[in-house]
Formats: sequence, structure tokens, C-alpha cells
Amino acid sequence: MKWLRDRRRKSILRHARLDEPVWQATLALPVLTGLNLAERAQLANWARLFLHDKTIFGAAGLEIDDRVRLAIAAQACLLILNLDPDWYRGWGEIIVYPDQFVPHREYTDEHGIVHESRYPMMGEAWLSGPVILSWADVASAGTLDGVNVVIHEFAHKLDMLNGDANGLPPLHGDMRVRDWAAAFKPAFEDFCRRVDAGEDAAIDPYASESPAEFFAVLTESFFEAPRLLHAEYPLVYAQMRAFYRQDPLARFW
Repeated sequence: MKWLRDRRRKSILRHARLDEPVWQATLALPVLTGLNLAERAQLANWARLFLHDKTIFGAAGLEIDDRVRLAIAAQACLLILNLDPDWYRGWGEIIVYPDQFVPHREYTDEHGIVHESRYPMMGEAWLSGPVILSWADVASAGTLDGVNVVIHEFAHKLDMLNGDANGLPPLHGDMRVRDWAAAFKPAFEDFCRRVDAGEDAAIDPYASESPAEFFAVLTESFFEAPRLLHAEYPLVYAQMRAFYRQDPLARFW
């Protein structure tokens, strides 16, 4: 019930505190500097609720301190700044490695042969499970270079709210799936064609891996390189502006 949820949140916000010097240093990240005072206050509230509801664990000896917590919380909550913390419902753990990690994967090919796959990763998001991040990559994120592992993995979490990530998160009532598809499908096909042709891409070529990765990578561009995304795929930018209920282009113009 909404009244009970709101009462709980007010109670949390009365008692939860952010380390002010560390928070101010976090707000100095270029991806956050375009926020106005009201948006900064909203981001702080969402970050406090986020850190109350999520547990952040260090892996491989990484010590979790306020710098780690606030860097993750601020950039994760940027996506939901004008949405709601409930968009991150249904899971509760974030695992942070000191650097890129190498998960062990096994898969069976069409001939029944089992293969092992080991390659370094910056981040990973599991359906109904944790988000896993490399601190080295989190620490270098937010610099407006269009690469942001926190934004990328938390975009996957939004995408997964209606099942496996497929590039179509739950849309608002004033949005239509056909409009989303009309923007994203031709853009994805065009991007894949350009990558396959060996064109130099200003957007990370990893976006061509699947519609899910296209959505996550373009979300990175939406927040960190909005002019680039708007120039390349204006219809996609418009759909993302409607979905995130934000206009980063106006912040950095």
C-alpha cells in the first residue's frame, strides 16, 4: 500500500545520513554536475533509500567504504531520478570486485560438446539476483566518455523487470510498445550493419551484441553523451527521454 510505503520511506530518510564530504565529491562527477538543486536533493533521497535496501559486498579482498557505496548509489539512482526506487525492487545485493573479474561459464554447442568460457568483465546483472561490478571501472565512470558500467548494469536491471533482458523495459502508461519498436528496431539494425561493415563507431560496438546490450549501451550514451545519441538516433533518444523522464541534452547543451 502506497501510504505504508511512504511512511516507511519517511522513517528511513529521517535516520539515514550520507557522508557529506564524500557525497559532495560524488556530485562532482561530470555526469552529475548538470543536475539542478531539486534534482540533487532527489538524488540524495533516492541514494539513502537505495543504500538502506541494498547490501554492497566486497569480493577478492575489496574493502567497501563510503566512496564505493556513494559512487554506485548515485549513478544507479541517476537512472531512476524521476521514476521511483521501486524500479529496483526484487533483489538486494551488489558485489564489487577490485578489478575486472573472470566468471566461469560452460555451454553446450549444437553437437553436444561442452565448452568453457573465461573472459574478463566490467560488470554483470543477474535476473532476480545481484549486480556485480568492477570497482576499477566504477571509479573511472561518470566522466562523460559514454562508458559507465553502473549505468549499463542498472539499465539491464530495469530491462529485467518484465523478464529476461530483451531491450524492452516496462513502459509507462503514456508510452506505446509500437513507438518503442519503431525507434529501436531500425536503429539496432543500422548499428549492426555499420559494425559489421567495419565502420568506426562513436558508440561502443558491444551494443551490436543483442537488443538488450543495445538498450544498455545506449542508456550509457543517453546519460553520458546525449548529443552523440541524439545526433545518431534521435528517435531512440526521444523514447529514452520519455522512459527515463529526463532530458540530459538540456543539462549539457
